[in-house]
Amino acid sequence: MHLLLIEDDLDLGRSLQAALRQQGFSCEWLRRAQDAPRQLANTPVDCVLLDLGLPDGSGFELLARWRREDQATPVIIITARTALEDRLAGLDGGADDVVLKPFDIPELVSRLHAVVRRSARQSHETWQFGDLTIAPRARTAHLAGQPLPLTAREFQLLTELAREPGAVVAKSRIAQRLSPLDEPVDAATLEMHVSNLRKKIGAERIRTVRGIGYQLLT
Repeated sequence: MHLLLIEDDLDLGRSLQAALRQQGFSCEWLRRAQDAPRQLANTPVDCVLLDLGLPDGSGFELLARWRREDQATPVIIITARTALEDRLAGLDGGADDVVLKPFDIPELVSRLHAVVRRSARQSHETWQFGDLTIAPRARTAHLAGQPLPLTAREFQLLTELAREPGAVVAKSRIAQRLSPLDEPVDAATLEMHVSNLRKKIGAERIRTVRGIGYQLLT
């Protein structure tokens, strides 16, 4: 899961980015509101963690702009503002959740998974596609009741395809989401992972759309 963290506090930003990476997320960190729209437009993001008090603008204004532009990426507000009216303003303005500082990382991780599940229209802990079952949070998958021996990258690939079952997912988008920020996945490596995944779940389940990407058939 790839996250965009928008937080101006140096100490909190560094520690939060490191903690999220330890939890298995890739996380890009910005400190200014003006950089966020371009980043969100150019990079596929599963969820935004948004501070309200930024040095060059308001988190509320940034959120309102995204929602006016029909940007549907989930947003979790992280804030030290405890007033009820601030929390309600965030939710009414289009945020998917509000987390008050200070917070525990396990709670934030749980909220991230819940928000992304809702955005993917998956309301349960497990995703069911015929006899294929995926549990993103537990990082397990089963085929006909038997556990699948997937590598970390194979599981990430399967999860990315399963987020939009039946849709064609672009190769560039999959590669970006499979890549920690400092370890890009090239085309040949992506094809290798797809080939290996096909051998484990059945070649007929993953369709190649030439020149575009891949599609999980359900």
